[in-house]
Amino acid sequence: MRIALFEDGAAGSFGPLVLLRPVFELVCGRFSLRERLFRRLRPTAWGAFVRPDLAEVCRQAHPEAPVNNVDWLVDEPVLLINGRWLPSAGPLGPFAADEIGIVDEGIAWLTLDPLEASLVEPGDVEDGLNRLARTRRPVRAGGRLVARPWEIVEANGPQLAEDFRESPPQANASGRVARELRSEPRPQVEILGPPANVWLDPTADIEPYVVLDAREGPVSIGPRARVQSFTRIEGPCHIDRESQLFRANIRSGTTIGPVCRVGGEVEASILHGWVNKYHDGFLGHAYVCPWTNLGALTTNSDLKSDYSPVRVPLFGEPIDTGLTKVGCYIGDHTKTALGSLFNTGSSIGVMCLVLPGGELLPRHIPSFSCIWHGELSDHWPLERSLETARAAMSRRGCELSSAEERLLRRVYEATRRERDHALRRRSTGEPSQAAPGVARA
Repeated sequence: MRIALFEDGAAGSFGPLVLLRPVFELVCGRFSLRERLFRRLRPTAWGAFVRPDLAEVCRQAHPEAPVNNVDWLVDEPVLLINGRWLPSAGPLGPFAADEIGIVDEGIAWLTLDPLEASLVEPGDVEDGLNRLARTRRPVRAGGRLVARPWEIVEANGPQLAEDFRESPPQANASGRVARELRSEPRPQVEILGPPANVWLDPTADIEPYVVLDAREGPVSIGPRARVQSFTRIEGPCHIDRESQLFRANIRSGTTIGPVCRVGGEVEASILHGWVNKYHDGFLGHAYVCPWTNLGALTTNSDLKSDYSPVRVPLFGEPIDTGLTKVGCYIGDHTKTALGSLFNTGSSIGVMCLVLPGGELLPRHIPSFSCIWHGELSDHWPLERSLETARAAMSRRGCELSSAEERLLRRVYEATRRERDHALRRRSTGEPSQAAPGVARA
């Protein structure tokens, strides 16, 4: 089976989380949306149709995949899959040629015949699919099409439990495959609940006096992860490869992606990967993108004192979530300094620099802007931000590629209007996005 993941018009509705990546690279549960589809469908080949600005970095990350290449569609039938689709448990398919999978009136999947390839335009895949949809019999695809950052965070806990149940055997450090996705308890590591709900990779370093609470959901810890003594992990939860936990309190519904450093308290949050939250501080109902550094005692609120629904200013426009537990959404390469305090439902863009001023920060901090003692500014030069990104990545043995740098420069220009509008609003004294309600952790 050949598949092609596509981004539809709602792909940009995840705010700063998707400025540097296709929507199907967002994480929910133990895997990205793309990885989960691959594990369940086992495609023989795959391609992608993404926003034009992302095509170069997508090709660099996946050289095996044709990106925005219509010619690839004419060779043989291709299953087109919406990159926002989070399928329900159980077998996927069959994907009949005369059918179209629908979730809440949105297209989840469609099988494309080579003769229909001319209807697909790289810059507007959705238009061609809408025309093809009229020739197909709609069927319920199941699952959901996630559309906002809080939806993917809200789905994370149940998805972690489902991923644990469905995960196939994994190879250990010697390359041999274990018969079951389970492990023996470690000395002086306390497991609460069923031991079968805990999986520890043989190469994970779990120090004594760690508590793994699997009473309400599974706990999995990946290769070469390190969990320091006096850490407590509550399932459902997943700690990915090479991440380190320092006397941390990890609450249920949390995914910590690869190569993170985490201390303090984390609840119902997704750390995409390569995130540094080494010190104390609370992070709740949040999504944090790679190369973000949260300084000591950086804390976000995820509940208002009057328990009213939270609004989130994605790109500066407040959107009602309908939820009472909503934290913050932080874009790539953002740095926060000592004691930064984020309000309930905050949106922080790409490459922001946050220096706190002893009070709650604005709920909307546009990409490539900074906070100097409570005041929003754009005086942090782009070139300085890029230098900081190179330095931070080199500390983990990584390099900012030329394609990634070009994308950051394009995003800088694309977000200029949002930044200017936020600065004007602050300078003219218009009400801040932090005004409604009072935050509480």
